[in-house]
Amino acid sequence: MQISPALLIPLAVLGAAAGLLAWRGKIPFGYNVRNLVVRWKTTLLTVLAFVAVNALLVVMMAFVNGMYQLTDSSGNPANVVVLSEGATDESFSNLQFTDAGELESHSKIARDNGRPMCSREAYLVVNQPIPETRPGRPPRRFLQLRGVDDPVLSAGIHDLQLYDGGRWFSQAGVQQLPGSGEGSSERSPAIEVVLGEGIARELGRDRNAQALQTARNRERLDVGDAFVLGGRQWLVVGLMQSSGSTFDSEVWAKRAIIGPMFGKETYTSLVLRAPGPAAARELKDYLNLEYKQAAVQALLEEEYFANLSQTNKQFLVSVIFVVFWLAVGGACGLMNTMFAAISQRKRDIGVLRLLGFARWQILASLLIESLVMGLAGGVLGCGLGALCNGVKASSIVSSGQGGPGKFVVLVMTVSGDTVLLGILLSAAMGLLGGLLPAIVAVCRRPLEALR
Repeated sequence: MQISPALLIPLAVLGAAAGLLAWRGKIPFGYNVRNLVVRWKTTLLTVLAFVAVNALLVVMMAFVNGMYQLTDSSGNPANVVVLSEGATDESFSNLQFTDAGELESHSKIARDNGRPMCSREAYLVVNQPIPETRPGRPPRRFLQLRGVDDPVLSAGIHDLQLYDGGRWFSQAGVQQLPGSGEGSSERSPAIEVVLGEGIARELGRDRNAQALQTARNRERLDVGDAFVLGGRQWLVVGLMQSSGSTFDSEVWAKRAIIGPMFGKETYTSLVLRAPGPAAARELKDYLNLEYKQAAVQALLEEEYFANLSQTNKQFLVSVIFVVFWLAVGGACGLMNTMFAAISQRKRDIGVLRLLGFARWQILASLLIESLVMGLAGGVLGCGLGALCNGVKASSIVSSGQGGPGKFVVLVMTVSGDTVLLGILLSAAMGLLGGLLPAIVAVCRRPLEALR
């Protein structure tokens, strides 16, 4: 796990503080261990409080990391996204032209065997009822559909590939399936679709909940499986290797079929591939400043997905707010525990003073105890929270500018920074929580402590 250089400074400060306490404390460390073991119940409860705080911190930060990874890995620096003027999201965009031939002839657009690399797309969000939902699950979801004209070309522009055994939908975009009636010769058309891995798992949970296909009870939908949407059968013909991108939550189908079906006759976006990042910036400037054939706005694809990270920032602020108050509560809890522990050890502290130990040596010894409890809870809590690494979760990302939000499936990611941050937070709570009780204890006179 990589660690940010900015966290090395507080780590060095913590190491220096711990080393200073151990060096200047003089009181044997075995004395501190004995005190913690004798009061094992209060020690255990204090450590468990730190475990809970740090486990929650790691899980929430893993969620935020997954969202950032999702948006950061979805854009190609050589791609330019074209929306209608004033649109803040694909859902609100309606490009007025149906023929992008003039636009595709621009010299800054890359070519693939002479063909301009331009993906014509219609993005839709469709309300899908969920049949026989499990208790606690919503009865419907907002399913993301992306209609494209040429799936192979669009996949190349978006750097997507299929898993073995699948294929892109055909030029017709449909195929015949046997009728549902037993022995019936009737056949109903099914719309061919390609699924992202995340939405394939979500739809697979629906199928498994119905308990009608026990023999095919799998984690996700696979090639050959079907689902119902808009009164039609949708047949899975391929699965995209899309984990870690926003396409992980999308259903791809023929635009000429799903566009009219859901009332979207125009393109919502064009994605243009330039020969490189510099050419992409020039193409963006041309479309925004010089292109007059239609009212459009162009964004680098990385910029477009960066706008979706506004939700990440809002969630990160919420995490910081929650963790701050949890940390305050943890420090207060440790402070209360230390006050109670020290009140039972007044005579011990008096004896130590009479044996010749200085106030600051006893102070260091007491701080070592609170630091040990904080670090123990921090390490255990981070270890417990790290179990969520790689777990799939769902969320909504939005540009924060009135966009409707997109349902996404993300991979929770525990980074080295998150683990180190949790340990540092626990250490800080331990030191701060034990400081005031220790100061109060060492300020007593030896004879008063022995009474």
